[in-house]
Amino acid sequence: MGAHDEHDMGHTVAGWTGAALAIAGSALAGVAFAAGSAAALWGGLAVTGSGALAAWLLHLAGWGKATGPRPDGRRHWRTRDTAARGGHPDCLGCRLAGRTGTEATPAARPAARLSRG
Repeated sequence: MGAHDEHDMGHTVAGWTGAALAIAGSALAGVAFAAGSAAALWGGLAVTGSGALAAWLLHLAGWGKATGPRPDGRRHWRTRDTAARGGHPDCLGCRLAGRTGTEATPAARPAARLSRG
């Protein structure tokens, strides 16, 4: 039995990387603010922002996960999501990247392109 039983907490490479960068950037910005260093403050904020960008890019590369629990055999945090290329349904990050989460059949793709104009 795991620490979280059947609950999938979403531990992924994308999540851990984004969280680590956000924590490091926030710590740097906090120290810079207390020290009165504007340049280091902006640097810390940039590192914090890079955490969000890194997590998003890793999610799109398949190192994140779709919404909801994963199957038992795919819960390890270093398991790559092979379905990420087509996008996850109801995923804001995938929608921002232009991935809808619905894969059209190869025969339907040319018809969809022609109907757009």
